[in-house]
Amino acid sequence: MRHNPASGAIVIMLRQLKMHGMAHAVGDLTEQGSPAFEAAIPILSQLLKAETAEREVRSTAYQLKSARFPAYRDLNGFDFASSEINEALVQQLHRCDFLDNANNIVLVGGPGTGKTHIATAIGVQAI
Repeated sequence: MRHNPASGAIVIMLRQLKMHGMAHAVGDLTEQGSPAFEAAIPILSQLLKAETAEREVRSTAYQLKSARFPAYRDLNGFDFASSEINEALVQQLHRCDFLDNANNIVLVGGPGTGKTHIATAIGVQAI
């Protein structure tokens, strides 16, 4: 029985992608020491990395669409100089540490103060 660290990484990626049958087959091929499989490991690894990246992109796009934000906003587009908003507090909220403790945030202010912009930027960051 031969163990190749690259094939172990492939098994892990396959399980993360919920391809359990293929993960089991990779284990069998590794035990057999198939030279064709050994040659295919780098290509298979690249394909699985590409699939993982594509799924992450699709997941993020789906989550942004499901959130139904009025428009894409981030903090780079917010002018703190012309607002009374506490920039340090907003930057702290933007790190999304409040999610770890399942805390809520409430933005209060008059019209045109940037509540929607800040809320959307924090929501986008959380996704």
